[in-house]
Amino acid sequence: MLERAIHKAAMAWFDDRKTPKVKLIAGRVSKVPEGLWVKCTKCAEIIQSKILADNAHVCQECGHHFRLKSADRVALLCDEGAFQEFDAHLESNDPLVFLDIKPYSVRLTAACGKTGQKDAFVVGKAAIKSLPYYLGVFEFQFMGGSMGAVVGEKVARLFEHALADKLPAVIVCASGGARMQEGIVSLMQMAKTSMLIEKMREAGLPYIVILTDPTTGGVAASFAMLGDVILAEPGALIGFAGPRVIAQTIRQALPEGFQRSEFLQKRGFVDRIVRRGDLAHELRQLMVHLGRKTCAFGVS
Repeated sequence: MLERAIHKAAMAWFDDRKTPKVKLIAGRVSKVPEGLWVKCTKCAEIIQSKILADNAHVCQECGHHFRLKSADRVALLCDEGAFQEFDAHLESNDPLVFLDIKPYSVRLTAACGKTGQKDAFVVGKAAIKSLPYYLGVFEFQFMGGSMGAVVGEKVARLFEHALADKLPAVIVCASGGARMQEGIVSLMQMAKTSMLIEKMREAGLPYIVILTDPTTGGVAASFAMLGDVILAEPGALIGFAGPRVIAQTIRQALPEGFQRSEFLQKRGFVDRIVRRGDLAHELRQLMVHLGRKTCAFGVS
């Protein structure tokens, strides 16, 4: 009898944490409030949103890394209160007055309202355990993290600040590539940002890239793959064109895991795959090691 009671209590606790409850009230089904539960897109496990957030948005069952908002990413890679954002006021002026289904200006307004940001890149001075560096983070929810003139300018200013202060630069990538609504202007950002990376190399200052899901298009074809060290989160989609486009173009089946971070690491495009919970420690170790002789953060 006691064993049965213990078993019943244990199962009730398990069900409470694992399964969203739907109760019948006066013949109606009461809906579970939105946002309390999340379904893992890889293993289909139902996870409490709070538990997922406490685990840095990584599924405890299969290790799937969910996409992070830029603010969460900054919190993950910085000491509390250490991030000093700059150039947050920069916004696109719609250089081509572009119109597809909607005017570009309307899309920008909607993206600003959705994310609370002026564009798809957040940049600032940061610190990990008091070690200063410059950090740039993409916001994928802002038009798929696409790169236009504003993103390119903020990436360039990130490197310029790092050069002036003799500090490392880190960029966390999550982007669909160049922003088609800005045409050739967006493509010019590839050369503009890549040029400054060469100046970082000449100065001996570390530039570290963290590739997350997804990193594609013109971002992958420029500064995202030019880091001194290229880290990636597990399972991230990384490449230029998407796998479906490639498969349709060459009319061949692609290898299993094609364009995922594990596939790229085996072929030398990614240096290390690092789980999200270990990123901050790994990043600090790399900056200390690479910048010991050239950076102005006083680590001997």
